[in-house]
Amino acid sequence: MVEQNDVIAVLELIRPSLQADGGDVKFVSVDEDGVVTVELQGACKGCPMSQMTLANGVERILKERVPGVTRVVPADM
Repeated sequence: MVEQNDVIAVLELIRPSLQADGGDVKFVSVDEDGVVTVELQGACKGCPMSQMTLANGVERILKERVPGVTRVVPADM
């Protein structure tokens, strides 16, 4: 089972990079299958590159650092 606090701690490490580009990410939830839901904020919200940022940035890093994370999805899905 994925610990919510572990996900939040890693998101805190990722946030400065997103904030440098005017965006941000907020933790929403994690389910029993390891699917993490996040809300993209600021410049990330609606940005054409947001899907790439989510998959190649946020998801990749969470999978590397938090055992059990299987996927990261935006809150608006």
